[in-house]
Amino acid sequence: MGALGLVATFLPRDILAYMGGTPHELTVLAIQLTGALYLGFAFLNWMAQGHLIGGIYSRPVAVGNFGHFTVAALALLKGVMSGQHDLPVIIAAAVYAAFAIAFALVLFRRPVPGGPGKGEDP
Repeated sequence: MGALGLVATFLPRDILAYMGGTPHELTVLAIQLTGALYLGFAFLNWMAQGHLIGGIYSRPVAVGNFGHFTVAALALLKGVMSGQHDLPVIIAAAVYAAFAIAFALVLFRRPVPGGPGKGEDP
């Protein structure tokens, strides 16, 4: 997320050129705002990396990530199903779907102390 955020924030015109778009100011601004969103999530996740996540623990972190990855995965999957068969879009859809499933497991299951969240016993 951090790498995507930095690229989108500082190189929005290059992203548009790579995708074959025209760099309208509103589009450039939208890509920069998306970059800010990704950077914000990267900061949030980095700061929560040593905390137990799951169940009621660090629930806002789990809910935010679950919401982001689920909505993005659905949008990408919709694009793939409507004929967007470019390999990067298909890969992005698969990656987002995997993270959506992973955060669903984190959100709706009890945490495992000392497990992936590396948290302490409550």
